[in-house]
Amino acid sequence: MSASVGKAINRLEGRMKVTGSAKFAAEHHAENLLYGYVINSSITKGKITSVDTSAAKALDGVEEIFTHENRPKLAWFDIKYADMDAPPGSVFKPLDSAEIKYNGQPIALVVAQDFETARYAATLVKFEYEEEVFETCLETNLENARKPKKGLATALKPPPPSPTGNFEQAYSESPFKVASKYWHGTEHHNSMELFATTTIYEGDGKLTIYDKTQGTINSQVYVANIFGLKYKNVRVLAPFVGGGFGSGLRPQYQLFLCVMASLELKRNVRLTLDRKQMFSFGHRPQTYQSVRFSADAEGKLTAMNHSAIGETSQFEDYTEVLVTWSHMLYPAENTLFEYKLSPLDLYTPLDMRAPGGCTGMHAIECAMDELAYKLKMDPLDLRLKNYSEIDPSSQKPYTSKELKQCYLKAAKKFGWDKRDPQPGSMQRGNKLVGYGMATGIWDAFQFPARVEAIIDQNGKLLVNNAVTDIGTGSFTVMTQIAADELGLAMEDVEFGYGDSKKPFSMFQGGSAATASTGNAIVVAVKELKKKLFKKAQSMKDSPFKGVKDEDVIFKDGYICMINDSTALVSFKDIVASNKGKVIKTTQMGKPHLLKLRKYSKATHSASFVEVEVDKDLKTITVTRAVTAVAAGKIINPKTARSQILGSMIWGISKALYEETILDEKLGKYMNQNLAEYHIPVHADINELDVIFADENDEAINELGIKGVGEVGMVAIPAAITNAIYHATGKRVNKLPIHFDELLG
Repeated sequence: MSASVGKAINRLEGRMKVTGSAKFAAEHHAENLLYGYVINSSITKGKITSVDTSAAKALDGVEEIFTHENRPKLAWFDIKYADMDAPPGSVFKPLDSAEIKYNGQPIALVVAQDFETARYAATLVKFEYEEEVFETCLETNLENARKPKKGLATALKPPPPSPTGNFEQAYSESPFKVASKYWHGTEHHNSMELFATTTIYEGDGKLTIYDKTQGTINSQVYVANIFGLKYKNVRVLAPFVGGGFGSGLRPQYQLFLCVMASLELKRNVRLTLDRKQMFSFGHRPQTYQSVRFSADAEGKLTAMNHSAIGETSQFEDYTEVLVTWSHMLYPAENTLFEYKLSPLDLYTPLDMRAPGGCTGMHAIECAMDELAYKLKMDPLDLRLKNYSEIDPSSQKPYTSKELKQCYLKAAKKFGWDKRDPQPGSMQRGNKLVGYGMATGIWDAFQFPARVEAIIDQNGKLLVNNAVTDIGTGSFTVMTQIAADELGLAMEDVEFGYGDSKKPFSMFQGGSAATASTGNAIVVAVKELKKKLFKKAQSMKDSPFKGVKDEDVIFKDGYICMINDSTALVSFKDIVASNKGKVIKTTQMGKPHLLKLRKYSKATHSASFVEVEVDKDLKTITVTRAVTAVAAGKIINPKTARSQILGSMIWGISKALYEETILDEKLGKYMNQNLAEYHIPVHADINELDVIFADENDEAINELGIKGVGEVGMVAIPAAITNAIYHATGKRVNKLPIHFDELLG
């Protein structure tokens, strides 16, 4: 048996997905199923003064209409509604009162015998409102910004560090400096699969729930706490998830409403949001940034200031790690980092792929590019001039850092040495050609995870954990890890996942799933090997009596002596000698906190981009891009490359296409569909290359791995912005960049 880890293996569930046999949350069969349809508020702030459901209830096939007036009595303490990703504040409770907190707020649920009837009946329900003055525009509310409230979330999203040195003095005295402001508006996740829940009413307070979620246990605990059910009686399943990007980190309102209807009506219920309703909850927030960097004549940074103001709701304090990345990369003795929030009458923002990182690094790396031009220095040389092997912000070494390798390999692959430094000097026919580069960094998160490992009667390995696979390839890579750890072929391993009945896993987010569950698999299988060997030693006529565990290997379903391949016992025979009872263990894999306390941990990347800008029309095309990534050991180069490619495409989208248009007079999003919410299509994407640096990390975890889901996106928006400047000589600091900003 050859090793699986490190091989480019196709996704195990790939055929099921492309043939349509993989069932998602809204596709599971249930007898006598009822269908729900949500009615959303048409005002932004105020209260409902009257509700008329008579016409809708008179419609044949309508079972019930739930509003704040007949919502069942449920838990009312905020803590009962909180989830694993809830920020500080008062959690939103659907149908809790007549108060309207934001435009698109769910205000009623129509339940009928079929979807079409429920949707039509929803148009017959009449609401009257008393409207209030609202504020939804960050740009006009910057003066209302304040420091974020503290809560449990600050463990993963710490506030900016205290100032060092004397920034203002160092900045004013430096010979080279830049001061720029950056802005980007709202973005919505828009995963392919719509948010949906199918609730199977089992009776006796038991539910089986198929939910679109990035954390089955998160949804399970949320439901049980709110509805007063026992955890063991709530089973949440998410075997296939059609994209999440952070939108499924928190339970969305369709889960609450679907479960409520199922319990009240004692029926199976399905609730699917439509595409417009996908814009009625979390999003990447509007953000304003100000960056001031300075350097000496040699190009060494002397002072760094990064200040940001983000949007949050009136009821929760959502934060992002935005302003601290520069000092994790570049040393400077004088620093000043500030982060504030401006509460608006919008729903709470939500983590969206590389939250904070891709926003903050856009400003940081554009400022570095601008500084390089003032210094008349190659932008890559400026990064190398300020390269640090340690984390300058903490003065701790990284568990590993091969960013320099990323710079050099990506630059060579891209052909950076062919760049003419003069903006506007490179042309191709009627197109201006620009080269840009930027650095990427992302945290190497790890969470505790519990894994059950079993050897069954056929000598096969069963591994169980509640983690989801949101399309990242988790199912495949976990199988690879387990197979290698026990010396089996992948076909002899079954990985059970996406089920809250299985051992604990955090939600899948932050690029942490493989490092978290994968590490737990190693811990569990190592313990299983000890049990198997001990059982094998106790067998009659065992060849292992008196043999130490370091003298045997586990290979192809056997325990074998290293020095005598004929001395072996099969897993199948070991189980048979155990009276046919499976041999199993459940173990918790945890980050080595004491060991890791001595280090900083991060993944790194470098992106190089070429753009073409039409001389007359000013249309922008990303013609090619190269991203090099340092993320420790790569378990599956094929799925990892797919993750980086997806991140790069999203980076292109963020830089040039993607934004949710907010009408500040109406307080609502105006392009709540995929026709007007622009994202790249095949014709927009050209040559993309991915390089993985050779990075050996013996400190980070058992496997030496880090996540790759987000680091590939972080550098791309800045690299594109810098390439546009190189092509045109115009700096545009507002994302996305439209061609009209290059006219004139």
